[in-house]
Amino acid sequence: MIKLIIAEDHESLIDGLQLLFKYDEEIKVIATAKDGKELLEILHHKTADIVLSDVSMPRMNGVELCTKINEKYPETKVIAFSMFENEDAIRDMIKAGAHGYVLKRRTLNEVRKAIIAVANGERYFDPSIRIDAVGNSEVSKRKTILSPSESEILKLIAQGKSSSEIAAERFTAVSTVSKHRKNMIQKLGLQGKGELMRYALGLYKHYK
Repeated sequence: MIKLIIAEDHESLIDGLQLLFKYDEEIKVIATAKDGKELLEILHHKTADIVLSDVSMPRMNGVELCTKINEKYPETKVIAFSMFENEDAIRDMIKAGAHGYVLKRRTLNEVRKAIIAVANGERYFDPSIRIDAVGNSEVSKRKTILSPSESEILKLIAQGKSSSEIAAERFTAVSTVSKHRKNMIQKLGLQGKGELMRYALGLYKHYK
């Protein structure tokens, strides 16, 4: 049984989702929240497989929530559930670690399909989203921020290679790789090695 928590500030939408899954044999709604902070409080006491989260919420939005879930509860996967189809919103959720993105105009059965897919280890993006276009835009933006060496190291980080392995492959010192890592973390506005790894994985998982 897939344990689902919903973060959504529209009560009627929560009611509709709860009704959809009330007798579902594969998905069970174990809790609901009206904003990100309330959902994090719930996760202190309950374990969820999937969080279906609105992107725009009071107190803590979906991007902040997704980032914190990936930091504190990495086994819980997040699916963005939003009215927004613009590239920035989609890109921000992907960078925060979301495994899916579904538009609210879709049928509730489409939402169910996304939840099942993500629970099975897949990624699911709304059929209308051109994920390749989002990716190409992000790559272009990244290239204007990072140096060629940093971009190459970021790609190697996404492949799971350690600083020593990267240094050996690039015929350079480990200290040089470490310096590049620190520079990238600063340039990209990230918080430590963990976020840099998630950024690299999110970027090259879809866009390489």
